[in-house]
Amino acid sequence: MSMKPTAPPQALFYPFHLCHEETLAKILLRFSAVHFRDFMALQLTPMVGMTAYPDRMGDSFPELLAAKRIVQGHNISGPLPADIVSAIDRDLADLAWRNIFERALRTDHRFQRGLFDAHHCFVASDTQWETLPYDVSRVRRHYASSDADAAEAEYGLALVKTAAALVYTYRLALEHGLQAATDSAAHFQLLEHTCKREHVALGNHLIVRKGY
Repeated sequence: MSMKPTAPPQALFYPFHLCHEETLAKILLRFSAVHFRDFMALQLTPMVGMTAYPDRMGDSFPELLAAKRIVQGHNISGPLPADIVSAIDRDLADLAWRNIFERALRTDHRFQRGLFDAHHCFVASDTQWETLPYDVSRVRRHYASSDADAAEAEYGLALVKTAAALVYTYRLALEHGLQAATDSAAHFQLLEHTCKREHVALGNHLIVRKGY
């Protein structure tokens, strides 16, 4: 009885829409192709959202795109659907998840730079951020109020962006039969924790960065 050969595994890079060239090379040593999402331009409220960047990995590696070793165009922009909001809120209500996030925010400069731009980088203070209750609705209220504390609002938005990127990661991976790959140890730990809590069976791979 002949067996059909199994298709070689493919990966979805997370949590960003681009990765370092050396990370890309390492992923392609393990996988037949690597998938990239487009820039995650979330629309938090009708008046608050993030601008999408049009750049894609295939712009820099057209030969890999043509050979289908890079697959791109997974769109995760726009308003947050209700089921995504519910999944984000479960992460934000999870004290262990919040502790991983807080530790990374205070100790991992690359993690911090991915959430706050160079001109307005989050400054850790004596505020016990991880003890403040957050969910998507609270963050929306912060941005709708002219009296809201700016630091609390930005911290909340960072939580939402991080959780949303990870929720979209495991949902895209499951939908397309992909495994997940990242070169961010903090995001790897957060996704591992979420998948364990949500009973999501997903291959998750950490690409170790050395010298770059």
